[in-house]
Amino acid sequence: MSVPATPSGILRRALFQLRLFFIALQFFTRLPIPAWVGFESHWLHLASRYFPAVGIVVGAAAALVFLAADAVLPTLPAVLLSTAAGIYLTGAFHEDGFADTCDGLGGGTTRDRVLEIMTDSRIGTYGALGIGLLLAAKVAALAHLPAQLVAPVLVAAHPLSRLLSTALIWKLDYVKGSGKAKPLAQRISNGEFAIALGSVALTVAALVAAGLLAWQALVAGLIAAALAAAWLARKCVLRIGGYTGDCLGAVQQLSEAAFYIGVLALVT
Repeated sequence: MSVPATPSGILRRALFQLRLFFIALQFFTRLPIPAWVGFESHWLHLASRYFPAVGIVVGAAAALVFLAADAVLPTLPAVLLSTAAGIYLTGAFHEDGFADTCDGLGGGTTRDRVLEIMTDSRIGTYGALGIGLLLAAKVAALAHLPAQLVAPVLVAAHPLSRLLSTALIWKLDYVKGSGKAKPLAQRISNGEFAIALGSVALTVAALVAAGLLAWQALVAGLIAAALAAAWLARKCVLRIGGYTGDCLGAVQQLSEAAFYIGVLALVT
């Protein structure tokens, strides 16, 4: 017979989940967190469930910058400022992973060589071209959307792309013995992934219910993002047998861009 949860027990559990969210926010962004949160090393793995929730914060911040800039500037510079704000807020964490993945997959011929290139802090030709083209694709897609769609699309794309990245932690093997992503890279349970999924589902449902984003546009973006994530994840499995922290960033970036392109393809 199970013992009913007490109000104090429920409060402690809720507070611990809030701690995990703040730990994820600290790891994936430059934002400061309250001192009372504290830190335990094993919390990093548990915080993976809130990776998409961090995307809500980043997407909302980018959307606010766009709305403020769009009030006084044409759409293109407003999109550029919004993109720059998102990069600054995350410290180009995921963009760096995308560039390293481009270098590794583009320049490596063996598994060990791919991993060695990914570990190198220098950006090579594949990485420079890849990140340049990716940013151009994101800015171009957003700038060609109707202005009233840009903010809700940003709010939807950031958590959704992070959910697709989290799916690698859920289903694939981490292939490096060490690395800055290793504490996050232990397999998460179905329940933990459900929490990640729930934060995204609530966000996009709110956008659709408020009439800010049509469900058809959401589905088009989701299909494009999921296909891009599946393609890159499969390539990582074939080339290195699983994923690294760089692969997580690469999947997030590619699926984010694909979401924008998918929405644009539907509305034009």
